[in-house]
This record gives sequence, C-alpha cells and structure tokens, in this order.
Amino acid sequence: MYNAQGKIRQRDLFDEHLPLVRRQALSLQVRLPASVELDDLIQAGMIGLLDAVNRFDAGQGASFATFASQRIRGAMLDELRSRDWVPRSVRRNARLLDETIRRLEQQLGRPPEDREIAAALDVTLEEFHHLLMDANGSQLVALDELSEEEGDSLSAGAHATPLAELLEGRRRADLVKAIERLPEREKLLLTLYYQEDLNLKEIGAVLGVSESRVCQLHSQAVARLRAALAA
Repeated sequence: MYNAQGKIRQRDLFDEHLPLVRRQALSLQVRLPASVELDDLIQAGMIGLLDAVNRFDAGQGASFATFASQRIRGAMLDELRSRDWVPRSVRRNARLLDETIRRLEQQLGRPPEDREIAAALDVTLEEFHHLLMDANGSQLVALDELSEEEGDSLSAGAHATPLAELLEGRRRADLVKAIERLPEREKLLLTLYYQEDLNLKEIGAVLGVSESRVCQLHSQAVARLRAALAA
C-alpha cells in the first residue's frame, strides 16, 4: 500500500475502505423513507470517501477509518439535506415534539414519560409512537446540526462522532448535563449508536426491544437534548 516514498497509495486506501461506504449507507437507510435509494446514499458516500483520501493527514493522530467514516457520513447527510426530503408536516410535528418536551421538563423538573408527552400532545400513546417514528428521520441530522451551530465542522478535527464533536464545543457542560438527565435506556442507546457504532438491530437486542422501538427511543432522546439545549 506504500509507494517508493513510503506514502500510502490513495487508490489502495480508497479500495480498501469501500465496504465502509455500504455499511454507512445501510445504517442510514433503515431510518429513512423508502423513497431514498440505497444507491444514492452509496454514491454520495463514495464522494465522501474520495474526499477523505485526498484530505487525510496521518499526522493528526486519527486513524483513516475514523476520519473516512466522518467524511462518508457527512457526504450522505449533505445529500439528504440538499433534497429537503422531510415533509413540512413532519418537520412541524418534530418542532412541536421538542417544544412539548421542553415545556414538560420545566413543569415536572424531570424528563417526562411517554404517556405524559402523549397526553400533552392530546394523542394516544400509539399515535405518539407513530409521531416519533415519523420524526426520527427528520432528526437524523439533529446532532450534526447542533455540532454545526457550535462552529465545528466534520472536517475540522478527528472526532469519531457528531456527539463527540458536541462534547468538545462551547456548550459542552450544557450537553453533558442534558445527557445525564436522560432516562438510563436512552443514554445507553446514544452510547451504543454514536460511540459503539451498533446498528438498530444490535441495539434492540441489547435493550430487549424491537428495531422500531429503538427508532422511537432515539428520536425521543434527540428531542430531549434539543429541548434542553434550546432552553
């Protein structure tokens, strides 16, 4: 993999890490509408991988796989953002969910339970869970967007995840406090997904719930964090 000058050949680096693109695409696709094609995510991810190959600096101390994962995911999310693929009604409901959770937390002094949020929204528990499923896609980039609000970029450092980037931002103390206030299961879910890189099925096995319930819990955890930081 090295040329005469001892440098890694870019083509070899690209070819070796191509499977990473498909894994990232599959991880995202399970949480997206059926209208989002896997091939489109893969194509965007390949652009991200090529960018990683061109930009990688081993002197920064991060492994190429870690750096490439960021660039691949970032390219896929950029593709999704450019399409504006989330319906306005879903965005509106996601904002309503954030606002409701924030208001309940202020009133109760603790994270509200599912039934309490559903009651505040004047919907059944089943309808609330459907709302969470719809909102999950719109919140897919939520942590990444929060990271951008802190002035960070995926290319600026060697952090492994958007969550890790946030922990290095100016509002680190606020985020740590918000995470600590999450229910234990939601804290574990964020750790498994953003730090351990487990997929939804694997997380479901750890938590003893279905993949759809993992999506709901993820959406709820992100909504709690956004509500806490907005407050």
